[in-house]
Amino acid sequence: MSTASSHDHTSAQTTSFRRVAATLTIGSFSVAALMGIIALLGGGDFGEGEGRVLLTTLIVGCASICALSYLATTGTRWARVGALGGLVLVVPVATALVLVWSDWGGDSEGVLKTFGIGVVLAVTCAQICLLLALAGDGRLGAVLWSTVAVAVLVGCLVSAMIVDGLGGNDPWRLLGVLAILDVLGTVVTIALSRFSERGAERDDGQRLRVSLDERRTAALARLAAAAGVSSEDLVTEAVDRLLAARADGAATGSATGDDMVRH
Repeated sequence: MSTASSHDHTSAQTTSFRRVAATLTIGSFSVAALMGIIALLGGGDFGEGEGRVLLTTLIVGCASICALSYLATTGTRWARVGALGGLVLVVPVATALVLVWSDWGGDSEGVLKTFGIGVVLAVTCAQICLLLALAGDGRLGAVLWSTVAVAVLVGCLVSAMIVDGLGGNDPWRLLGVLAILDVLGTVVTIALSRFSERGAERDDGQRLRVSLDERRTAALARLAAAAGVSSEDLVTEAVDRLLAARADGAATGSATGDDMVRH
């Protein structure tokens, strides 16, 4: 199998996996949402059973948001980070469902701490996946990775506070500073990766826009991720090479024609 065919096959598999995963995520939340609506409109007193159904709907909804964030890395070189996030997500979802649907008679504090740490790690992974999907092409290395580092520190500090409590004012002050830097870095990363180029495009005059099908778009994204550049930069480089080759060919043809005229 040629390299191009292998890339196309892998890209097709990636697109298919993303479609199936997104369908399952949306479908599961749709079912949970329907259950919640039935519980609210079913009539009768609002009891423990209805409350559990609504809490389950909330759990599935939050898990779906995290899952879609992990799926944003599909087809990029950061896909393993998304897969790790999917594994981490199992912990808070499982513990939450246990707490909601069972009369837990064991170590409830341990389950609650496990749930809390799982939520922190799942949300942190979701944030990191979104940042990598938006700006993981290498253009915003310093800003991106400093924001990721701060997000990891926030997750570790909150997890430590869940386990040990960490009383006193100093941990809370540190958490406040890190949280502010985390939000600031996230906003700056998203703004620079999404809006700065568009603003430059508006000032550049006319531009040619080309639409590609799913297969070519996925293959292009994979090649760009492997090269550590954006898809736009890869296309620009390819067009520049094509134009240079055509210009050299035209110049060679023109010189040959002039020589024939002279003779």
